[in-house]
Amino acid sequence: MHSFDESSCDASTGPTTSNDSSLLAASKTDESQHFNSSSYLEAGEFDLSEDGLINSRSANHFDRTVAKTVRNICVVGAGYVGGPTAAVIALHNPSIRVEVLDRDQCRIARWKSSHLPIYEPGLSKVVRVARDGAYILDHDGQDPVSYGGLDVDKDLSTSKQPSKRPGNLFFTSDTYESIYQADLIFLAVATPTKTFGVGAGKATNMCALDEVVKELATYAKPGTILVEKSTIPCGTARRIRNILNALRPGTPFEILSNPEFLSEGTAVENLMNPDRVIIGSSGKPSGRLAAASLTTVYASWIPTSKIIEINVWSAELSKLVANAMLAQRISSINSISAICDATGADIDEIAESVGLDSRIGPQVLKAGLGFGGSCLRKDLSSLTYLAESLGLYDVAHYWNQVNVMNERQLRRFTEKVVYRFDENLTGKKIAFLGFAFKKNIGDTRGSLAVEVMRDLLRERPEKVSIFDPYCKHEDILREVEHLCGSSYTSTGFSSNVEVTNDVYQACSQATAILIISDYDQFRYPVAEAEDKKAQPQKAGDMVNIFETNRSTLEINCLSIGKPSSSLHLRTEANISVSNRLSLTLVPQPECAVQCPDCALASDNAFTSSSSPSSFEPLDWKRIADHMEEPKWAFDGRGILNIAGMWKLGIRVDTFGRQS
Repeated sequence: MHSFDESSCDASTGPTTSNDSSLLAASKTDESQHFNSSSYLEAGEFDLSEDGLINSRSANHFDRTVAKTVRNICVVGAGYVGGPTAAVIALHNPSIRVEVLDRDQCRIARWKSSHLPIYEPGLSKVVRVARDGAYILDHDGQDPVSYGGLDVDKDLSTSKQPSKRPGNLFFTSDTYESIYQADLIFLAVATPTKTFGVGAGKATNMCALDEVVKELATYAKPGTILVEKSTIPCGTARRIRNILNALRPGTPFEILSNPEFLSEGTAVENLMNPDRVIIGSSGKPSGRLAAASLTTVYASWIPTSKIIEINVWSAELSKLVANAMLAQRISSINSISAICDATGADIDEIAESVGLDSRIGPQVLKAGLGFGGSCLRKDLSSLTYLAESLGLYDVAHYWNQVNVMNERQLRRFTEKVVYRFDENLTGKKIAFLGFAFKKNIGDTRGSLAVEVMRDLLRERPEKVSIFDPYCKHEDILREVEHLCGSSYTSTGFSSNVEVTNDVYQACSQATAILIISDYDQFRYPVAEAEDKKAQPQKAGDMVNIFETNRSTLEINCLSIGKPSSSLHLRTEANISVSNRLSLTLVPQPECAVQCPDCALASDNAFTSSSSPSSFEPLDWKRIADHMEEPKWAFDGRGILNIAGMWKLGIRVDTFGRQS
């Protein structure tokens, strides 16, 4: 059975829930609980246009005090979007019950344990506070403090027992109970690129979302607010509305679009301090009220000036456009690196020069392997398909070329490797440093390493050794086998590929080292703001809580019990301002007997995705001493100093810089 999670759905299959499944049984909701928006309309004044829509000029003046109170939130999908989003919302709204729903019971069990199914800097601390609760400590014992609706004792310094912040984050597979109790439901389910039928390779596979909406129609109570969180194509709100109208005609539901703008590796920081929060609504009074309800949830920690209400079509398209333009920028600088290779120009110097233009800025101007992962390529394909479906073929061609350039950059990288060895890798060992598509994540989906490996394995090297401090071994090998397909097993590639926890073992006897992920520990010379080795959080550790000038409280996801001056942004999300309040972590739930994650950790056979194996910077001199001639490093991320590596005896080939 499929998981609701946005990361684990098989894109090539349709719904698997049978018609007689209890998940699709007759509705058990109480139809008497009918949501009457007219009572809210009487409480406020609205500037209506002729078609009944609220004029945009009144958007920032809407009285949110008349919005429906949200007491229970359900997040459908316990993956890379749903999990962190639910945790941060629960952290800042301790008076709201937040429940994460997913059919994958193994994944739910891991969210309940100390072995989180995903790694994000700072996420473990946020989950522990919201899920397990924590003790609130006031360092000066002066004025009473309200924390997200919870009153903190006026004089904690004289109290024998500190105030307790109860846990309000829960994880479940109970579809009926979770959906029925919810006032607001986030849809954070899988929407991968379709691999079959019409639109294969470009269109979005909506199987998982359609199944979830059917279950919402079955179990959700009238008046429930449904919020699109997954990346979806334009028109999805209308699609959801049509399904609901077919299954629950006449039952009021409001549908909002609230796209996520999270970047893996900084997801907690993105949630804590977003550039903006987009809420798309129908624009009608009922839609505006629903948007106001969602705004009150976010306003507990985000300035209302950052919360923008637009129409639902614009909200749905904004996520695709944001990722498409980010991908365009990456492909643009990579295309210039090819010119630099041919002319002798230096891509870093060009990026610095161009980035000084205030109209352009320095962000995302680093030449490298290109973009991977599950978002940018998928969203570009979706935007291309949308343009094609609208008959805008020139627009579709334009955006498709961004993907084409990205694929070409990967081929250029493998061509560099093959060229440096005179098109003969037989008998050679190749070491891959990094497997995830970017640093500080354990997500193997869309790994650029897999595509590079697929091409190089055709050259029949003696061995390929992989080291990644975050990714689990079985996830790496599964991705290699999935992409390489039958050629992987029929030619015996499986015996040639090894994954190791020891970076020096991976590089020993290698003739070529490929830098795939831009982990700071791989840099040479070592980055100035050197990462510190992460320490496990224990019961009794303090998590700093800070007051802002808006009287909201924020968690410091970076450093437990340390002042803000000691923070290192490279390690965790930096949210600190002062140290008025602290939360003391409580013990985590004990794992069940024969916990598979504990067994793997004790055997040291796998790297856990919830904690990195090491943050220690590499000793490149030690690596150089144990490599085989000719010693080449292929820098796919621009993090090695060519001259410095040459002094160590390692030659470097990279993008847009002269070797």
